[in-house]
Amino acid sequence: MSDPGPAVRPATRADVETLVEFNRAMARETERLELDPDVLRRGVRAVLDDPRRGFYRLAERGGEVAGGLMVTFEWSDWRAGDVWWIQSVYVAPDHRRRGVYRALYAAVLDEARDAGARGLRLYVAADNAAARRVYGALGMEPSHYRLYEAPLDPAGLRARASAADGERAATDANAGPPGP
Repeated sequence: MSDPGPAVRPATRADVETLVEFNRAMARETERLELDPDVLRRGVRAVLDDPRRGFYRLAERGGEVAGGLMVTFEWSDWRAGDVWWIQSVYVAPDHRRRGVYRALYAAVLDEARDAGARGLRLYVAADNAAARRVYGALGMEPSHYRLYEAPLDPAGLRARASAADGERAATDANAGPPGP
């Protein structure tokens, strides 16, 4: 019997802890950030409780949640419609390179078209070459826009990133020189 591939479904309140853990793992892997689980929990619940903020989709393989993402909306006056943003993408390590993100993306692309969205966007860390290859293979193209941010949370992610970088530097210094 052939593998039917991942099944994509909407996330529910029962998935809050899974989404929190996926977000924490993604932030650690891609940005070396330790995110506060209580803040994440509030953030995830806010999306699940108010569809105007966005929605989550999860992919399951064999009854196990293998990956997920969030979609948010941006109004475009130039296009007189919504542009959908894919965010918080995470695929569990045991499920990578098995079509999980491809299934999530296909489901969201279909939903966006059906809803009349004017575009589908995401941002990716400049040094995340693996993710950029995946997005390109699915037909997404680099944008001519650059992302700028004015952090309004003084105790926000940058402070946690700096602390994590300092801890890593201390750990790296104690580990000896890197191998060849």
